[in-house]
Amino acid sequence: MNQDNTIDYYLKTTWQTVVNKYNIIASRHGFTQATGYILINIHKEGTPVSQIANSTGVKTTSLSRILNNLEQLGFVYREASKTDKRSVKVYLTPLGVEKRRIAKDVVRGFNTFLEEHLTESEREQLRNMLIKVNELANAYESMLEV
Repeated sequence: MNQDNTIDYYLKTTWQTVVNKYNIIASRHGFTQATGYILINIHKEGTPVSQIANSTGVKTTSLSRILNNLEQLGFVYREASKTDKRSVKVYLTPLGVEKRRIAKDVVRGFNTFLEEHLTESEREQLRNMLIKVNELANAYESMLEV
């Protein structure tokens, strides 16, 4: 099997292309693709850190670093729950709301671009295949013993 002819090769290179494009666009607005993704997942009423981690798939150590960076940039602030000090919610500042809007607009624009260049049938087939690959990846158990 040739490495550049595997399904995971095309998944990875395609996702890297998308991330790189998002990073180029996001950098023009003072943030990265990763921070934009986090901003999109913070709601107006505040979002618990644990929920951000679950919805984005970002590991807690990376998320902590990203949130510290977002606080330094003035995009977010954190507040501990008055009843449970272990529970922390993240809120957007006015600047964070603006950056979140930019991130959402970029994602919408990219998806509109894709929709304009893929037929409905191609989009549905792609969605179905990606769902199936995701399910298979979750079900996969290596046959190699470690």
